[in-house]
Amino acid sequence: MSISVRRRTRLATLVAAGAAAALVLAGCASSTDQPADGGPVEITFQSWVPNIDQAVDAFNEAHDDIHVTLETITAGPDGGYATMLSAVQAGNPADVVQLGYDAIPDFLINDALEDITPYVADSEDLFVPWQWQTGVFGDKVYSIPQASGPLGQFYRADVFAELGIEYPETWDEFYEAAKIVRASDPNRYITAFAFNQAPWMIGLAQQGGANWFAAEDDAWTVSIDGAETVKVAEFWQKLIDEDLVKVEADFSSEWNADLQNGNILSWISGSWADAILRGTAPDTAGSWAVGALPQWSAGENVSATWAGGSANAVLKGSKNPEAAAEFAVWLNSNPDSVSILTEIGAGWPSIVDTEAIASLQDAPEVFAFYGGQDIWDVFAESDKAVDTSWAWPPLSSTLFASLTDNVKAAVDSGTPLPEAYAKTQADMVAALEERGISVD
Repeated sequence: MSISVRRRTRLATLVAAGAAAALVLAGCASSTDQPADGGPVEITFQSWVPNIDQAVDAFNEAHDDIHVTLETITAGPDGGYATMLSAVQAGNPADVVQLGYDAIPDFLINDALEDITPYVADSEDLFVPWQWQTGVFGDKVYSIPQASGPLGQFYRADVFAELGIEYPETWDEFYEAAKIVRASDPNRYITAFAFNQAPWMIGLAQQGGANWFAAEDDAWTVSIDGAETVKVAEFWQKLIDEDLVKVEADFSSEWNADLQNGNILSWISGSWADAILRGTAPDTAGSWAVGALPQWSAGENVSATWAGGSANAVLKGSKNPEAAAEFAVWLNSNPDSVSILTEIGAGWPSIVDTEAIASLQDAPEVFAFYGGQDIWDVFAESDKAVDTSWAWPPLSSTLFASLTDNVKAAVDSGTPLPEAYAKTQADMVAALEERGISVD
């Protein structure tokens, strides 16, 4: 179900309460400053999405009153967010930036986002309600949704067929398939346990029924080590203990090689991973397929996302917030632009009218890589099955760092994974309280 206005207002109150000083959610700056020479308004856009320059170029070609300069930055908490926040503090921010849905509360408690409501309020109906609401706090709009990351499982259909493995529709069947895969070749695993990816581990917990954060009355509740998460952690601990998954950082050179040579046969990831897989293992074209996530109970249809998704926000201090907001809306709602974004792997579109997106209707190169399968059917269903009541708290970067550090330490020391989640629970509660945010 969608996040209600009442709940989003409560989240806004709790996010604001966590600021070091009272957070003043100021209105937008004055409307676009037109250059004295009559030329286009110049704005900058910071993003980590590969090949997003194609969509930026399309905007520039379609507009003579606004010109966008793209600046490529490091993804998310690994450096890009710190750069953005430092620029806001220094008074020289980029105008529009790429933010994960999970990061928006972090930027709000740092008073780093412009209220763009006056410029975009009439655009709400263009977007899927739950994605639009990720940028709405206290009835004010702070970002435009770009795409979600509904999870699916990319897998080597040719090897599964060779080994006589039916696609695992439940996690019990996944476990049995893992044993068959492991027995078939000493170097072969059904998948990797990506200890370096907090969004991946969070998505698995979410799909298992966990909901780690909630705003209740005047405080946050934190349930990182609840029963649903422990169930998921114990399952993956069993796979690790029995050497049925390869403990390996994804996106590493070793992991890339394992995808290419068939030593890893599947990858649970967001819809955007299609472009990465095609770029990483082009020689395996035609051998892959995509399926829905295995379910904890047969017949269920429960999915999750990779860190929710991604949005474009206008940073506090932008000299041209109106032009910046116009660009953000166009980038993520113009059918031609969204078609480009989908094709380059930005994620599952945030707009309602997916039938208008050409790259979802006919994608010969994509479909050929997956043996002729229309993989977008899988992700369309996955997106519908996501529990959108999941709430991202302030300090998500702290959450990600704590979880990856604790899980890696557990794997290295042989400590059971549930203990890593318990440690993350304690870390997160302490971090929130240190920022003055009440925790039940």
